[in-house]
Amino acid sequence: MQGSIWAVTRKEIFQIVRDPFTLAVAIFMPIVMVLFFGFAIEFNMDKIPLAIFDGSKTAESRILIDSFISSKYFVPRYVFSPAHAIEALDGGRAKTALIIKPEFARDLTPTRQSSVQILIDGADNSSAASVIGYLGGVQKLALSREFPDIELRQKVEIQSRFLFNPELNSQWFVVPGLAAVIIAILSILLTALTVAREWENGSMELLLGTPVRPLEIIVGKLLPYAVMGVGSVLFVFMMSKVIFRVPFRGSFILYMLSALVFLCTYLAQGLLISVLTRSQQLSMQFAMLSGLLPSMLLSGFIFPAEHMPPFFYYFTMILPARWFIEISRELFLQGAGFMQILPSFAMLCLLLLVMLTVATRKFKKDVEP
Repeated sequence: MQGSIWAVTRKEIFQIVRDPFTLAVAIFMPIVMVLFFGFAIEFNMDKIPLAIFDGSKTAESRILIDSFISSKYFVPRYVFSPAHAIEALDGGRAKTALIIKPEFARDLTPTRQSSVQILIDGADNSSAASVIGYLGGVQKLALSREFPDIELRQKVEIQSRFLFNPELNSQWFVVPGLAAVIIAILSILLTALTVAREWENGSMELLLGTPVRPLEIIVGKLLPYAVMGVGSVLFVFMMSKVIFRVPFRGSFILYMLSALVFLCTYLAQGLLISVLTRSQQLSMQFAMLSGLLPSMLLSGFIFPAEHMPPFFYYFTMILPARWFIEISRELFLQGAGFMQILPSFAMLCLLLLVMLTVATRKFKKDVEP
């Protein structure tokens, strides 16, 4: 049996080496995706254009404006009236506006309350959320450092500290999930194409005419892609450590074991697609539809699954990428142990079992008399 599997594996390796498209996808796609997503996706915004109308023109108003500027989150753009500030928001020249009323300094006393108006471009949710998040810090900076004579109105001081990712570094959040996306695309695409190619060229019938059994064909054809998938996981892991400086606090053995289960799940899914379609073109379309889009949009890679509507939240439970991304982030950032990742790992194993059973039965049903 081992000799037959090795013979099919060698044939598949020669096929991969001779196919420039497969080689390009297998080698360059992980590199491009890691660099592209690692550097491009940024959730923390800075240099937000800020339209400023200073109707007070006093030392106090300038101190307040300096608090915004010194935070380094905003780029000031002075306007001559509140109407000009709104025009700047309408024209996209500003994402937020600071309106300081003429009586700002007069009301700034321990017994009276002064206020300023902040206008935020709500059409851009990401910018709006960032601005709202920054305002608390700016307000605290202005009150505690620049207005020492004004008594803080808050009697209870809330001190926030971010665990696991103290700097809220977006790359620490994105990069650990990249392995899931890359494995999903590589596994489904390459497996679906290679088996479909055999069906399309009619060489599958020749292969089945040999003494090699269907199970040996499956294992022999999938083995090179499993090795390539493991190589991609190691590549992403190395890039995350060397280039993006993402800390890894968990067990490397648990990480690779989870990656292997996840990889086998998508290899089986690619096999199932190729058996059902028997066409490279259709296989590619189904692979992109069932592999790329769910892995990118519904797995929690970018948008947390917990914040999705109930239907899509429960739908994500049948996506292996969701569980591996959770495991990956818990191992990378939290240093989770086996018991902590056990629920996600169990779901991953269950999905692997279901997918392997369906793919193998469908493949055998199609090739055996």
